[in-house]
Amino acid sequence: MSDSLLVFGSRPVFMHAHPDDESISTGGTIALLARRGAQVTILTGTRGERGEVVPGDLHELEGTAALGPHRVGELASALRELGAPAHAFLGTAPARARDRAEREYSDSGMRWGADGFAEAAEDASPTSLSLAALDEVVDDVLAAATAGRPTAIVSYDALGGYGHPDHVRMHAAGVEAARRLGVAFFAIVEPRVAGTDDDHDDELIEVDLLRFDGLAAKTRAMAAHRTQLTVENGSFVLSGGQRHPIGAVERFRRLF
Repeated sequence: MSDSLLVFGSRPVFMHAHPDDESISTGGTIALLARRGAQVTILTGTRGERGEVVPGDLHELEGTAALGPHRVGELASALRELGAPAHAFLGTAPARARDRAEREYSDSGMRWGADGFAEAAEDASPTSLSLAALDEVVDDVLAAATAGRPTAIVSYDALGGYGHPDHVRMHAAGVEAARRLGVAFFAIVEPRVAGTDDDHDDELIEVDLLRFDGLAAKTRAMAAHRTQLTVENGSFVLSGGQRHPIGAVERFRRLF
């Protein structure tokens, strides 16, 4: 295992808000860790039922009750491409505190703010992840993580990468869970947001997917999320037409 991957240990937990986040932001790292025998766990907060759908044959799913279940299927396909890591949705076993009935955290939705960052939608459901009590979310993370004796937790930075309220909630829950477990917390450096990796470069961990042959698996996993993005010639296009290069280097910053 390369030095950059060793920092996560043999049993890292990756926490993401919606299906597709795991592949876009950390897919290559997950695939490389799994290939080298690490026991990777992915926890997903919601089914992403409020996501916008790219134009094409699946666009009719947008805004319907069928989108969430469809995205669950896309996630299952993506995880197979990433080496079939262990996975759970928060709120359902094994990612549910034993003293609570199972539940689904719903996608909070978002809108774009004047500063170019995402912000909370005005019509977020009371069942949404961003409005859930932090202790409840943390307890669900701990329920899933404790049995596997995690070596690290990986999730978003305090801004949730680009501001999505569900990302922010996963960050807060991940930080608290890592503190209670006494393990390291690594924040994803979001490549689509300018300036997020300008400071504290001595704390930056870089995973070079080309050097360690992880880019192909990441690309296949991203392509599985057909409702959310389209893979084209080394780039991916989102529902609003935004085009970004598929990250050949994934970056993280250890917060503690």
